[in-house]
Amino acid sequence: MRIVFSTDQIYLHGGIEKVMAIKANYMADILGYEVFILTTEQKLNQHCYFLSNKIQLIDIGVNYVRNRSYFSFQNLKNIPIHFYRMLKKLYEIEPNVLIICNYSYDFYWVPFINPKIKKIKEFHSSRYLYEIKRNKTRSFKDLLFFKISDWFESKYDSLLVLSQTEKEFYKTKNVVVIPNPIDLPKFSASLTSKKVIAVGRIAPVKGYDKLITAWQIVANEFPDWELHIYGEDYNGTKSQLQYLIQNAQLHNKILFKGTIDSIIEIMKDYSLCVMTSKTECFPMVLLESLSVGLPIISFDCPTGPKNIITPGIDGFLVSDQNVVELANKIIYLISNKVDLIKMGKNAKENVKCFSSERIMQQWVKLLIEIQ
Repeated sequence: MRIVFSTDQIYLHGGIEKVMAIKANYMADILGYEVFILTTEQKLNQHCYFLSNKIQLIDIGVNYVRNRSYFSFQNLKNIPIHFYRMLKKLYEIEPNVLIICNYSYDFYWVPFINPKIKKIKEFHSSRYLYEIKRNKTRSFKDLLFFKISDWFESKYDSLLVLSQTEKEFYKTKNVVVIPNPIDLPKFSASLTSKKVIAVGRIAPVKGYDKLITAWQIVANEFPDWELHIYGEDYNGTKSQLQYLIQNAQLHNKILFKGTIDSIIEIMKDYSLCVMTSKTECFPMVLLESLSVGLPIISFDCPTGPKNIITPGIDGFLVSDQNVVELANKIIYLISNKVDLIKMGKNAKENVKCFSSERIMQQWVKLLIEIQ
């Protein structure tokens, strides 16, 4: 079988890129498929996650300007280039299946190109806020947009979402639920360090301001523990958070550690993972934490954490945006080593349902069904 993954780039750290690498590697190395990754703006950069040498990488050099609006002239003028170059490459490759991984202009034309190619559109972000807007709006313009989007989505052979919760937000009948896969490491976190980890881009949606407030409470009880935050700065958010940290006199307790290619290797040196996002779809960082036996404490935000964490077994879900409850759960696990270790063992066991071997069998089933 010949598979094409289509996305914007594979040189920046992110969940889409990481998951695509896991799936592409499995398809190429284990299933023996011919696998291609088609990008629009790789710009000669090296891919940031490991990819099998059996995978063929092709960049069509559209190079949208990502800090400008989709509707800016600089981007609109590239649409015909994108359309022509994408069609040309697909004609040359002749894939059985085209998987659209990110959201771009090609969302609107892919369903109508070569009918011999089966098309799958993946959704990696939560539809929660989108659905709230849909239900509240009385604007004819917005209602028309939602109807048109539904129609385009219905023209794909399959829409792929990451949880049953997300499936409920879609109006078409071609929706399939397949969670993200994770390659399971053989090592485990020792859970002996006095360090807590948080991972995700440094952006307002990740709620690090709430985490800083919670850590003030934790630091009063355990001043020798540190919080380390891994992620790439987004629009200067990091400097705003550093201001909060300085004001709270936590500059030697909360540290930003930048980005790293293999966060799993780093996680084994921590004792706890914390997530304070305002919304999540199906965060890979939680799967990675469980895979090394790292218990998790997370806000019960819509919609992802509750589909991964088993409360009281491999971590805790606390009331959404409840800073005091979050801090108290962190303090509880720091104070109760027996429960921490037990949750770590449960995490290693529970994450097996998301292993690459199990999840990719669901992919094989889907690929066979749509042929």
